[in-house]
Amino acid sequence: MAIKLTERAAAEVLRFRKEHNFDDSMLLRIGVAGGGCSGFNYTLNFDDNYDEKSDSKYEHHGVAVVVDKKSALYLDGTEVDWFDSLEKQGFTFNNPNAVKSCGCGSSFQA
Repeated sequence: MAIKLTERAAAEVLRFRKEHNFDDSMLLRIGVAGGGCSGFNYTLNFDDNYDEKSDSKYEHHGVAVVVDKKSALYLDGTEVDWFDSLEKQGFTFNNPNAVKSCGCGSSFQA
């Protein structure tokens, strides 16, 4: 399995990329870092580096997604979506590997 980016999330990434004048060489890097109230934080950023040996690369709805192999162990099967309402706006992570998540959904425990 891999990480999946929904159509709504991909549209938001493409909008952000265009708004900030990023060219197509900028990849969306998704990862995990230690910290947060549950143990791990999700990370999202743009990166123009891709290493075949240490990264996995996926394509979803016109967006190239890169994940380092260590983070991939925690993110396998995760769906990244975009949520937009009056009270909250942002990316959400539906991670089948998370045994516990914080209230805001930005950190998890595996």
